[in-house]
Amino acid sequence: MSNLIKLQNGAAAIVAVDGWQIVRLPVGEVEVKKQAGKVVLFKLTGAESATAEQIAATEIPAGKVVLPLSVWLARKAEFAARVAAGEVGVWLETHELVETLVADQPDLNVFPLIAVFIERFADGRAYSTGALLRSRFGFKGELRALGDVLRDQLFFLKRCGFDAFDIRADRSAEDALASLKDFSEPYQGATVIEQPVWRRHARG
Repeated sequence: MSNLIKLQNGAAAIVAVDGWQIVRLPVGEVEVKKQAGKVVLFKLTGAESATAEQIAATEIPAGKVVLPLSVWLARKAEFAARVAAGEVGVWLETHELVETLVADQPDLNVFPLIAVFIERFADGRAYSTGALLRSRFGFKGELRALGDVLRDQLFFLKRCGFDAFDIRADRSAEDALASLKDFSEPYQGATVIEQPVWRRHARG
């Protein structure tokens, strides 16, 4: 069964596979980094994501594809016709800067879909990435969360502008879907509801 949840016209539902293929980089050698004698689990913001060899070796299938940012930046000339046909999206890792994509492609709305890959649940940078894409850079297409996407994240990812969630394969999409109703009325303003609750409701 599909683990993909989408928001459409304000309603959330589990949907069948939608035809988008997430293109992965070939597995490379993982560099173990340490700080103060402890292994650093998260990549530093702005760090390189792939080697030239990995980028060149990445195989791109036919059909609708979501490309790693590093592959898009290095090989975008290959995809001009497919971009025009609405068949290319881009995904970023949480350590990759939205500004890097914007500098290369100022009009992000040429992409029907942008995704953010969450390597580990505890990495909160995806929330900032989503909010920046929606508010500062005006992205209006589908914004999808990939990777270590768990039930407890969905309500808050939605608040930051995400409208699609690819739930981790070993978790229940039905349970995750229910989490979007955990809170009936958020207090603070956010990307999807700009005004705080005391601005949205008149006091008697």
